[in-house]
Amino acid sequence: MSGVLELDLLAVGLLRNGAAPLLPGLAILVVFPVIWLAASGMLVRTSLVLSAVGPLLIMVPSTAPKLPNLTATDLTPLVLFPLVMLAVSLAIRFASVNMRVQQRELQAMGQDLRELLAASREREKLLVTILDATDVGIIAVDSNGNQLLANNMMRRWQQTAAPAGVEPADHSEQRVFAQDKVTPLPPDKRPLRRAIEGESFADYLVWIGDAPQPRAVSTAARPLMDDAGRLTGAVVVYNDVTGLVEAMAANEELVSNVSHEFRSPLNSILGNIDLVLEDSDGLPDVTVQRLEVVQRNSERLLALVSDLTLEASAALNVHPKRTDISGLVETSIGSAQAQAERADVALVADVPSPLWAYADPLRIGQALDNLVSNAIKYSPDGGTVTISAAGTEDWVKLVIQDTGMGMAPEDAAKVFSRFFRAESARDAAIPGAGLGLAITKTILERHGGAIACASALGGGSTFTMTLPVESGG
Repeated sequence: MSGVLELDLLAVGLLRNGAAPLLPGLAILVVFPVIWLAASGMLVRTSLVLSAVGPLLIMVPSTAPKLPNLTATDLTPLVLFPLVMLAVSLAIRFASVNMRVQQRELQAMGQDLRELLAASREREKLLVTILDATDVGIIAVDSNGNQLLANNMMRRWQQTAAPAGVEPADHSEQRVFAQDKVTPLPPDKRPLRRAIEGESFADYLVWIGDAPQPRAVSTAARPLMDDAGRLTGAVVVYNDVTGLVEAMAANEELVSNVSHEFRSPLNSILGNIDLVLEDSDGLPDVTVQRLEVVQRNSERLLALVSDLTLEASAALNVHPKRTDISGLVETSIGSAQAQAERADVALVADVPSPLWAYADPLRIGQALDNLVSNAIKYSPDGGTVTISAAGTEDWVKLVIQDTGMGMAPEDAAKVFSRFFRAESARDAAIPGAGLGLAITKTILERHGGAIACASALGGGSTFTMTLPVESGG
């Protein structure tokens, strides 16, 4: 390689000096060997020496005849031309070095990218394996509803929901029904559409597939956001809860049937006791007292049966409308006045009038009656029960506070569970079945509201009901 470049320099020198009278600018051709020298793998010192000495030797033959009378004009090309070629060589050398450095960096970057790609593929395989191993369907979609990812279980759900001749991934044609298993869900109520619209939800129950074997599916969704907070898609999870739903339905049917069978003989017993007590003038006092005990306990048993029936019934429907809550509070206090007087409990109301909420007056009245009655019942040594309320633009809060025995905080956290009774109530032998607050919680939730309890042992209890001011749509 070095010999070829030296021959190039020699050739340019001969050409330049032989044709100088005709083409004096041919010396510039030396720039090409200089560039090749600088870009070659030759040692730096050797290439720089050749880049300067070669052009100098090319210029010497044309300058030698003028040696006796050299002028500054003659010396300038002799000195300047080799320096320019040296500068060109240095520039090319630096550019070549930088290019090789960048090439090595690019190679290292390429290796890093290949390693990252391999690691990413491994993680993708691991993620797909994990998703396919789960027993719930998982699907990710972009903001336009296009499917990004779906595991094996989700593909089975899509197959179950798709009518004959329709692609399983065509979500618009899937057979998705409301809780009655018959009414097709409108597009805007389907889990995927709600998720694409940016909703976040959990335990949204739908039925998928046609009779005779539709499946109950509990769905949950979480939106996907970019760094700027814009919605980019959603992840929806489908969990088969058919067995649980059928077991709950069977349990409710059993409780409902048993409660119905209890109700008829109890009504008969109470009816006959009432007839006897109406004409008790000729009966001994002891007999009357014993009949009254039977009557009270029969009434308690009938109330328990009613609570069981209501709790087990799927017909605990609410029909909310614009309702003045202050009127319901006044009615509830009037109903509880006799019980409060017997227990030496004072009832205090601090409710603005009117106080409007979007509520079913019958059901909210039932919830209020239960909470006020409980507050009196759990204040066996007297005290005060206060019913207060306040409203905002969106919510109405009703607070029922007593100064009774209260309960431990861990009991307060469980108080809305069915059949749960606080240890303090059991120790005080206060009657109850632990269903009233569970029913009250269901009523509030079906209004789109909520109920909370705060209590301390010996420090009374506070129940807070929250109701919407307007319809949630």
